[in-house]
Amino acid sequence: MLKIHSFTLGPAFTNAYLIADSETKAAAVIDPAWDGHKILAAAQEQDWQIRQMWYTHSHFDHIGGAADVARGCPLPPQVALHPEDYPLWQAKGGAALFGIPLDDPGPEPTVNLSHGQILRLGAYEFEVRHAPGHTRGHVMFYCAAENVLFSGDVIFRRSIGRTDLPGGDYETLMRSIREQVLTLPDATRILSGHMEATTVGDERRENPFLG
Repeated sequence: MLKIHSFTLGPAFTNAYLIADSETKAAAVIDPAWDGHKILAAAQEQDWQIRQMWYTHSHFDHIGGAADVARGCPLPPQVALHPEDYPLWQAKGGAALFGIPLDDPGPEPTVNLSHGQILRLGAYEFEVRHAPGHTRGHVMFYCAAENVLFSGDVIFRRSIGRTDLPGGDYETLMRSIREQVLTLPDATRILSGHMEATTVGDERRENPFLG
């Protein structure tokens, strides 16, 4: 069974997700936002082994807990990021622009994500969907077997991601939503980078930006 443990962490109230195949106990962290020790504690409580960290994008509030997570793992986890967001990661996620201290962005990404790529966690497959507009290298992770989309900062409940930061573009973001979110089944759960969960169908009907 795919288990999902969500956290809301850090100065931007960012959602981080600890996911695991409960049979194999293999685990991954999607966007280790902040307070990595809290994510580690939850994994240790379940005896899950964090082997991977997947980034939807590399803004500081989505990577701020990566160093603590990595330091607490027996083996260094693989870190996955789209190459177009690597310069932002090198700039520590733009933390300085917001006056936020981030001394250590964590281990360097070694897995280059690309559109259509399949990531595996135990028995589960996750499709990488490139969805730029919030950042150039933004991706989402879609698990068809569990009908769930980890959308990062592309779309939120009744809202959409910011496009006023470096690398953002409104038209690009809207195209990403139309092509990479609204093409999924209405029942697909959306677990986003901020705010509460929603579904594709709810956003298709109720999101004021999509009218």
